[in-house]
Amino acid sequence: MKRNFSFLKNLLDDYKILLRSIPSVTVSVFILSLVCANLMANKELVNFRFLALDCGFVFSWIMFLCMDVICKRWGAVASIKVSVLSLLINLVVCAIFALLSLSPGMWGAFYDSENKLVNDALNATFGGSWYVVLGSSLAFLVSSVVNAVLNGAIGKSLSKNGFGSFALRSYVSTFVAQLVDNLVFATVVSKIFFGWTWTQVAICSVIGAFFELLCEVIFSGIGYKIVCGWEKENVGIDYFDFLEKKRA
Repeated sequence: MKRNFSFLKNLLDDYKILLRSIPSVTVSVFILSLVCANLMANKELVNFRFLALDCGFVFSWIMFLCMDVICKRWGAVASIKVSVLSLLINLVVCAIFALLSLSPGMWGAFYDSENKLVNDALNATFGGSWYVVLGSSLAFLVSSVVNAVLNGAIGKSLSKNGFGSFALRSYVSTFVAQLVDNLVFATVVSKIFFGWTWTQVAICSVIGAFFELLCEVIFSGIGYKIVCGWEKENVGIDYFDFLEKKRA
C-alpha cells in the first residue's frame, strides 16, 4: 500500500512539473483538437466507396503535430503522458455532453424548424454512442503510443538535428500512427457496427492516413520553428532537472 502511494505521488509530481514545463497553449490546443476531432467525426466530409473522411480529419492532424513537437523537446514518455491526460479530459467532456443531452430542454435549432426530430438528432450527436467513444478512445490511445515510441526511436538514430531529421521522424511516425488509429477505429466501429468489408477498412485507413500525413507535411515547418524557439529559450528546463534528480 505504501509502495503504491509512493508511486502515485511520484507520478503526480512528474505530471505537475511536466505540465508546468510545456507551454499551456500547446497543451490546450492538443486537448481542444482531440475534443473537436471526436465531436466533428459525426459529420461526413467525403464519402465514396473506398474513401471516407469525416470532419474530425480537420483536427486530427493537429493532435499528431502537437505530439511530435512535445516528443522532440521532452521525449516519447512525456508525449504519451500528455496524450493520456488529453484522453481522460476528452472522456470527461464526452460524459458531460452525454448527460446534458438527456436534459429536457430544446436546442436553439429546434425553434427555427419546430421539428422535434432536429432536437433528437442534436442530442444524439452530442450524446454520442458508446461504441464510437470506445473505438475512438482505443484508437487514439494505441496510436499515440505508437507515434511517440516510433518518433523517439527514429530521433535517437539520427545524428543530425535540423529540419530534415525533425521532418523524417515526424512524417514516418505520423503516417504509421495515423494508419494504426484508422485501422483500430475502422475495425472496432465501422467493421463491427456498420458492416464494412476488410477491403474498405484497409483502403480507407491507408487513404485517410495519407491525407492526414499531407497536413503534417504542410504544417511541419511551423512545428519545427516552435521547437527551435523552445530549445533556444530553454523552455521546459525544470522538467529535465527533475528527471536528472530522479536518476541520481
